[in-house]
Amino acid sequence: MGILTDDMKRVIAEQKIGYVATVCADGTPNLSPKATMLVLDDDHIMFADIRSPNTAENLACMPVLEMNFIDLFSRKGYRFKGTAQYAAQGTPAYGNLLPHFEPWGELCSTFRGIITVAVERALPVTSPAYDRGATEEGLRPEWQAYYLGLAETSGHSQR
Repeated sequence: MGILTDDMKRVIAEQKIGYVATVCADGTPNLSPKATMLVLDDDHIMFADIRSPNTAENLACMPVLEMNFIDLFSRKGYRFKGTAQYAAQGTPAYGNLLPHFEPWGELCSTFRGIITVAVERALPVTSPAYDRGATEEGLRPEWQAYYLGLAETSGHSQR
């Protein structure tokens, strides 16, 4: 049995964007959103290097990272720590991984590489609102209304 549960896989698939933290050569953090996240198997998550020069450079020096995925409506998610491997475009490893990204269509032509993360630790993340007695059933409609209101007032309504 692997580290990634069915619920972790669901959150990764539904949220689309994960935030990846790496460590720069000078010891400072680098945080970068990635929207090509896929679960490879019960122990691995992967994403494409499209415009990730800092992430790729950092992983070449220190191949450790942490990823976070949060459902903005339920205010729950997961954090994953692991070790990364970079498969550069044109390598056999890249060729083996690329078919998993078929749903991205022509975007795949912009990939410079694919990063596979061996997940070593996975932990839940929840809002402090749950500590005060909030429930997902209460938070979900509240935050859906909040984001819908933002979309309507910013002129980006989905109608």
